[in-house]
Amino acid sequence: MFSYKIDEDTELRLLEERHAEQVFTLLVENRERHPEMGKNFSLEDTQKKIRHDLALFAENKGLGVGIWYKDDLAGGVRYHEIDWSNRMTELGYWISEGFEGKGLVIKTCRVLIDYAFNELGLNRIVISCSAENQKSRAIPKKLGFKQEGILRQSELLQDRFVDMLIYGLLVQEWQDKNQ
Repeated sequence: MFSYKIDEDTELRLLEERHAEQVFTLLVENRERHPEMGKNFSLEDTQKKIRHDLALFAENKGLGVGIWYKDDLAGGVRYHEIDWSNRMTELGYWISEGFEGKGLVIKTCRVLIDYAFNELGLNRIVISCSAENQKSRAIPKKLGFKQEGILRQSELLQDRFVDMLIYGLLVQEWQDKNQ
């Protein structure tokens, strides 16, 4: 099992099928914060997503980890499928409302960005988020990503289409910022 201790209270652990019920419960408790779930999102959907991420991990094409804070699951962060031919990936994240304000998403994203650039040799990381989600939009800004564009009405969230903002970060920008 993959795990990485960030600090005394925070650890990243590979999400496995045994975590599905825990993940699903957190997502349901925070359903209004996750409109992408849809009304019919189920435990089986959570299990499929975890299995998909595990398959990507086994093929060295992705990584989906849970964020544990003081041994409680607080959220998740993941590389969507890694594009090895273009040396890039998309970074996604979510956090339960009860764990907001602790800097957990920023800490975990920093670890995954550092790993992507310094260990995996990637050149580019993308984050996309709803134009309406101010808290999610703050994350790439704090991490030094640049807004590169808007995909108008590109994602159906529950019953309506929303604009998605695209943020990008290049390895050289990350290295310059963190020297």
